[in-house]
Amino acid sequence: MSPVEIVLVYQSLLGIYGDRGNAMVLRQRLAWRGIDATLTVVEPGDPVPSTGSVYLLGGGEDAAQISAVKGLKADGHLFDALDRGAVLFAVCAGFQIAGNTFTVGEQDDVIEGLGLLDVDTRRGPVRAVGEILTRWKRPDGSEYLITGFENHGGFTTLGAKAKPLASVEIGVGNANDGIEGAVQGTVVGTYPHGPVLARNPALADHLLERALGRDLEPLPLPELDELRRQRIAAVRKTGTRR
Repeated sequence: MSPVEIVLVYQSLLGIYGDRGNAMVLRQRLAWRGIDATLTVVEPGDPVPSTGSVYLLGGGEDAAQISAVKGLKADGHLFDALDRGAVLFAVCAGFQIAGNTFTVGEQDDVIEGLGLLDVDTRRGPVRAVGEILTRWKRPDGSEYLITGFENHGGFTTLGAKAKPLASVEIGVGNANDGIEGAVQGTVVGTYPHGPVLARNPALADHLLERALGRDLEPLPLPELDELRRQRIAAVRKTGTRR
């Protein structure tokens, strides 16, 4: 069986908030299950492989967002991979550029995104900064709390083709409208940093299961469960509920 290829896209442009850690989490959770995985780091100017199983976009500033969109459109291989069934996990700026349009600069110039998610982002009335806690309904119908740290000035609204990833319990989320993130096919966008997959192993496993096309056996890690319990309790104690 060929190794699972995890592709970290444009780390130098979209990696200023530690979102590279999401790639490390995915690779380690596969290794714990005895599944071989490779990590391919693609920088601007490098060709994006079309052979990946999971692609990752992270957070970045305005100029980086524009450069990333131009590079990915010119390369084209990310689109080929998604047509083949690969998974894209896009965080914050990565979430915004995966959409139809987003704005940059003091003049709020509208920039065309990658069009992978039916969402649009505009400057919000306030900057969303702080811990966020959301409720994600998993494919099996069970509920899972997603914890992370949001830091974004853009407010994102969903079109008809995209569905919310989760509902907000504490924090701002997409546009202070009670929802967070977006899902469309095998593309998942979200705002929380952390890196978010380190805080939320069930979400990491969900992405891997989508990429592999099969369920993964559980990983009993009581220490991690306890850390999650403590963090969620702390956020609920100090955060502002919707």
